[in-house]
Amino acid sequence: MFQFTPTAELRDVTLRDGLQLTGKLLSTERKLDVARSLLAAGVPSLEIGSMARGDLVPPMANTLEVISELTDEELEKCWVWVATPRHIEKAAAAGARNFQYCFSASDSHNKANIGRLTEDSLAAMPDAVEITRSVDGQIQLCIATSFTCPFEGQVPQERVLDIARDERAHGATDIVVCDTLGQAVPAQVSSLITRVVDETPQRRIVFHGHDTWGLGVANTLAAITAGAAMVDGSLGGLGGCPFAPGASGNTSSEDILFATRPDWFQPDTLATMVDLSEKLLAELGEPMRSKTVQGAHSSADKFEWVL
Repeated sequence: MFQFTPTAELRDVTLRDGLQLTGKLLSTERKLDVARSLLAAGVPSLEIGSMARGDLVPPMANTLEVISELTDEELEKCWVWVATPRHIEKAAAAGARNFQYCFSASDSHNKANIGRLTEDSLAAMPDAVEITRSVDGQIQLCIATSFTCPFEGQVPQERVLDIARDERAHGATDIVVCDTLGQAVPAQVSSLITRVVDETPQRRIVFHGHDTWGLGVANTLAAITAGAAMVDGSLGGLGGCPFAPGASGNTSSEDILFATRPDWFQPDTLATMVDLSEKLLAELGEPMRSKTVQGAHSSADKFEWVL
């Protein structure tokens, strides 16, 4: 079976970035069912929730309950969005060990999203790293609005690189480069990822993209070619940031997998994910944005990927 090379690991972010704009809180049991179904299908990594305040982002209100119900083995493959050292303390107490410490390259979005300036978030990162190490965990440096900001427009590459080079972030095992608004084009993604690889401390590179302008898969492939080893997607293209006007759904996990064809992804795996995706989006009252899911229902039944 054809495989896109170089390869990258998919992290499905349905249970965090996917859900946060829906306005509907899924039960802990339903979230656990989705997480375990994805892991059973072979998805190597998940983002399972956020420590954002439940009154501000209601779909995340039961994140701690979800963490506490997962096994240690399951939690090894799961990431939790955090924005402060205190978030890490609370998530770690529930059992989490993988933390995505996120703030924005642009001050305006960081204030809207987290309530502080970018410098304040960066200044707190050494404490976040120390707490993570105390529980033998992993922490990612996640830079939102790495390409554009809804309030400030284009974000200079040097702004992102300065954050990535900052000594206060050197404890991160990974760096997540985010096209929060889905406004980047492949040439921009390739350029920035290449510079992060070449000009900042060696870490695993993660690309987080959105499909707002229809370039989610193209940008993801550009990121992988430039050196990203992990890429984010969500079931059916669900998602978006509640504090970023204009942000729409994430790049579809199904579309990324169909384009990259990792060894574990086979036609029967797609069928399982399509069933899970369609039922979840129907439950949430959300539209199906995945072109792969749509294609899987075509009448071209000689193609092995058609259901």
